[in-house]
Amino acid sequence: MRIRAITLRILRQFIHDKRTMALMFIAPLLVLSLMSLVFNGDAYEPKIGVSGVPLNMSAALKEQNATIKEYASVELGKEALVEGKIDALITLNGTAGDSQVTPQVLLEGSNPTANKAVIMTLQQISQKLLPSTKEQLQPQISYLYGSENMKTIDRFGPIMIGVFVFFFVFLIAGVSFLRERTTGTLERLLSTPLKRWEIVIGYVCGFGIFTVFQALLISWYSIQILGIMMTGSFGYVLLITLLLSMTALTLGTLLSAFAANELQMIQFIPLIIVPQIFLSGLFPLDTLPLWLQRVGLATPIYYGSEALMNIMVRGKGWSAIAMDVYVLIGFSLLFMLLNVLALRKHRKM
Repeated sequence: MRIRAITLRILRQFIHDKRTMALMFIAPLLVLSLMSLVFNGDAYEPKIGVSGVPLNMSAALKEQNATIKEYASVELGKEALVEGKIDALITLNGTAGDSQVTPQVLLEGSNPTANKAVIMTLQQISQKLLPSTKEQLQPQISYLYGSENMKTIDRFGPIMIGVFVFFFVFLIAGVSFLRERTTGTLERLLSTPLKRWEIVIGYVCGFGIFTVFQALLISWYSIQILGIMMTGSFGYVLLITLLLSMTALTLGTLLSAFAANELQMIQFIPLIIVPQIFLSGLFPLDTLPLWLQRVGLATPIYYGSEALMNIMVRGKGWSAIAMDVYVLIGFSLLFMLLNVLALRKHRKM
């Protein structure tokens, strides 16, 4: 009977905790559905630029489901490659009618998936165009960013730096702010003449000091100790990780207003963090359904990861990351405003 009583009590607790019930039964289905969309996405179709190549080669590339863009000059093609509009640029070393002509392939290099797709496409057209003398069509491959020896950690390292910074700050900030509520500290502050926006900014500044040190430590350790590729400015890396931390901090404190305990705060992770990880750039967004691509473009981690890739792998500067910086600042300001509004449930002004 006592065992039965305990069992019934636990069952009643779960049944009355709607959020826990949703986490157990609905959240796994959402995450699994997202995984299915990501891993079963369309095969990556490379975007290849050509300049001065024979028409039969361009036609053969199009038959391999590659997106072909023709450029009047090599300079225009390289400019498009730098801007990320194409994955590779193909030119010819010599005259098109020359038997010694050699295709020159310049890969963008920062995305291994795109690199493999381009190389496989070239191999397929090589067998089709010159099946008996394939050695004459062996391309000379070079890389705009990275190299053929680029390690997996160099590709995914910048993205995971952003993910880890965002995840830990989100969790710690949310739980810490929740404790301020459950212990009565926030209620006492709200009973003072302090305005809601002053309380929010005070908490953000207080937690923000620690996020600065965390961002510095994670960035330094990843680059100096783990040896992740770093071709740009460390200052820009620190700026992006700091902005990601501030975005995670303000989002964590915002969602903590809707949690009654630490368990409920942790329950936001599979719904808020996990989808952002899948859409952060670990997998090419081009292969996903259009609506899911748009969801990815509405997540902070995507912009942080894209900026870190531009800095650490591509070696780009402010012009390449400016938009990402402004978007992350916008997210932080939006979440701070929502934090101020969320405090209305605790005090009427």
